Amino acid sequence: MSSTFVEHTLPNGLRIVCEVMPRVRSVAIGFLARTGSRHEGPHEHGVSHFLEHMCFKGTAKRHWHQITIDFDRLGSIYNAYTSKEHTVYFGWVPADRYAEQLELLADMMRPALPADEYETERKVILEEIAMNDDSFDRHVSNFAHRVVFGDHPLAHEILGEREAIEQMPREVMVEYLERRYSPENMVLFASGAVDPDAFFAEAGRCCGEWPRQTAGPGGAAPELQLGGVHKLQLDRFKQQSLVLVYPAIPAGHEDEETLSAFTSLFGGGNSRCYWNIVQKGICQHAGAAWLSYLDCGVLALYADGQPDQCERMLAALREQAQDVVANGFDDREVQRVRNQRRTQLALEAENPRTRMMQLIDDIETYDRTMTVESRLAAVDAVTPARIEDYFRRYPLDGEPMLISCGPRDWPTNGTE
Repeated sequence: MSSTFVEHTLPNGLRIVCEVMPRVRSVAIGFLARTGSRHEGPHEHGVSHFLEHMCFKGTAKRHWHQITIDFDRLGSIYNAYTSKEHTVYFGWVPADRYAEQLELLADMMRPALPADEYETERKVILEEIAMNDDSFDRHVSNFAHRVVFGDHPLAHEILGEREAIEQMPREVMVEYLERRYSPENMVLFASGAVDPDAFFAEAGRCCGEWPRQTAGPGGAAPELQLGGVHKLQLDRFKQQSLVLVYPAIPAGHEDEETLSAFTSLFGGGNSRCYWNIVQKGICQHAGAAWLSYLDCGVLALYADGQPDQCERMLAALREQAQDVVANGFDDREVQRVRNQRRTQLALEAENPRTRMMQLIDDIETYDRTMTVESRLAAVDAVTPARIEDYFRRYPLDGEPMLISCGPRDWPTNGTE
């Protein structure tokens, strides 16, 4: 099923990207705001995620209750999310409802930020922060970002800190909205049974009056210092997490599929870690994760298990990493993950919502659209030799950063 990409830019700078998908009966529409926690100043921590909530809390045309009713009236499958680098809002509707869905989403991009709802939603955010405080994985992720990125804004917690949210005046959000949700810092997407010319015209009616405004600098790339031992003692949890952190490629690198294949081969189901660490009873979970951002990336090898098993977990992780360096992967292993990835891409290609999410990722990462065929070609280019070449450039030997989180103060030397 081939697709057609068509782009247009409104006079105020809003970029519009359409993918026409033959033989589907629905349209997914989304707004990308190129702003997230890494773009927040010292007094703005958490404002990106807070603002995402407030976009559902009323506009000059709609009360928050009406927004919810309108989504349901359209039969929309909708949501929003905030990351460290962008915020996304989307709705997926039958093709004959696309104009109404676009108008609703566009209206939400200019929220009224009513003072009473601002205070109500502040409490919701604080409750979300409290709930996340009970998540062991959240503590590990936040601590890892702090030690890897140091003073750089990528270390910021997306939800923000409790004190920052408690003290954040509404005026901070008003200014952030005007600056970061400017047309030139946003992209509008549509994927599915859409007529591009009609969509562009509708977008002009809904968004054409938005004023231009400079979004401000995107921020400098971090300088990573990946060494040493870093510990976070968490007495109230029962498990321990060990993480080995190595330099890696940023998002959008030509070896993206190569490193993604490695994370599947090393961790996940039917992987090296599954059979050689988890199934041997050394820990409950083990694998690899690639943390990728637009200008940097790191590779994390991790193991989660009982605190008294730290020595065995670390030894097992190192052993598997050394085996990759010494022996690599064979053709059958790599073919298996290629097959899985091809199936995933084929399924996503048939769904307007997932295709729209891919488009958002492509524009954000590569600043261009990518066909399903080009993605499949990148998958087919992954070979054992290419993985071996990657790790010659980004080796797994040497002394990586070690992160230890959990109730056990281990190892005995290191920083907190």
